[in-house]
Amino acid sequence: MRLDKWLSQQLTDYSRSQIQQWLKEGYVSIAGKPVKANYKTKGQETILIQVPAPESLDVVAEDLPLTIVYEDEDVVVVNKPQGMVVHPSAGHPNGTLVNALLYHVKDLSSINDVVRPGIVHRIDKDTSGLLMVAKNDQAHESLAEQLKNKTSLRKYVALVHGVIPHDKGTIEAPIGRSKVDRKKQAVIEGGKPAVTHFTVLERFDDFTLIELQLETGRTHQIRVHMQYIGYPVAGDPVYGPKKTLAGNGQFLHAKLLGFTHPRTGESMVFEAPLPAIFEKTLEKLRKGVAFS
Repeated sequence: MRLDKWLSQQLTDYSRSQIQQWLKEGYVSIAGKPVKANYKTKGQETILIQVPAPESLDVVAEDLPLTIVYEDEDVVVVNKPQGMVVHPSAGHPNGTLVNALLYHVKDLSSINDVVRPGIVHRIDKDTSGLLMVAKNDQAHESLAEQLKNKTSLRKYVALVHGVIPHDKGTIEAPIGRSKVDRKKQAVIEGGKPAVTHFTVLERFDDFTLIELQLETGRTHQIRVHMQYIGYPVAGDPVYGPKKTLAGNGQFLHAKLLGFTHPRTGESMVFEAPLPAIFEKTLEKLRKGVAFS
């Protein structure tokens, strides 16, 4: 049997992901030599595990406004506002969703590093909408597996430049780091597979309101795919045109989130209304008010 699988059966207080991380970092050894996760156990072996001391959490809990749509002992669903980064980084050490979660939610999974506790997936800083957060490692593994197996449901609403003539479409184009600008993602040969489905909801003079469903979750996937087919997301400062609609960044909202509950097996679906600035912009477009 693979060593990581065998250890996860014996050490039930730890997740398989945590055990695999120890193996990767060389904390597990046999006969004085570090072994890998795919090592096949032979029996009658002495396995030494040097459990690393937990890192001190240097991410500070902050009393930031946070809309919690749902919470139980395993999962939290939050509606992230535009302008909030999901987790701390060199450029954003505080004021993030994680800082808010540490204040409002007492238990978060420990599978990720100390700056991303509970975070199963992300949306961009200026994208609003629903995110699922894990409160323990078992829930985290289940939710991550659903994302990997494409069994979770994620639907977005976006306002894009141009009038899309067809009612439905699927964009299947690989995404990777741009070879022209390393800060951007792009459709490139040899990139990771990426699939986005879209449906037109409403058409305006120069814009189209669409609903999108993701099969994959690549960085900036919707923004890159819509630019690629010639209908960039309105308000997008990175992938859109300079002349665009005024707002708080791209007009992109994670509207619908669905998953199977990791403990009960219940099918759960949540929906979040569009931000006020998104709704006001749509009202102006319906009235034929052109502005930039």
